[in-house]
Amino acid sequence: MLTDPMTLYKLMILYMLRQVKFPLTQAQFCDFFLEKDYTTYFNVQTALTELQDAGLVQAEAAYHSTRYQITRDGEETLSFFSGSISPAAVADMDQFLADNRIRLRDEVGTHADYYRGAGQDYVVRCEIREGKNVLIGLNVSAPTAEMAQLMCDRWKDASQKIYETVMQELLRDEEL
Repeated sequence: MLTDPMTLYKLMILYMLRQVKFPLTQAQFCDFFLEKDYTTYFNVQTALTELQDAGLVQAEAAYHSTRYQITRDGEETLSFFSGSISPAAVADMDQFLADNRIRLRDEVGTHADYYRGAGQDYVVRCEIREGKNVLIGLNVSAPTAEMAQLMCDRWKDASQKIYETVMQELLRDEEL
């Protein structure tokens, strides 16, 4: 077994990423580690930063968070050292992921952020993802940063209805 707790936290993060096959956020990792009293917020942040620096996870900055995915090197590292994670910790992670899989996926599946466009406006980029695949991507212009932020905030609640409407309109009068 491992004697360095930080190494264990890193392996646990890699394990969780491999199990879900979609990105997870720092907040989602903290939900698990803090709920189960494994470690502190700061240790989770340190572990994620060190994993990213080592090329074992890839980080993608988003509007309100950063999403982490396991890399090929992370997969290989985990395959060598996964036996170092205690069966009790594996059971805790598996139970947490089973209980929260849909919520976790939905939290990272809808994504919105914005940036300043070529002119004075802002471009709001909205997506619905399933795993690494983008189901729908939408860019909308907003005249102010405040409006762009509001659109990002509302995307999560409106995304499903917008997606359904787009699909209905695009497939209207077609028999499948």
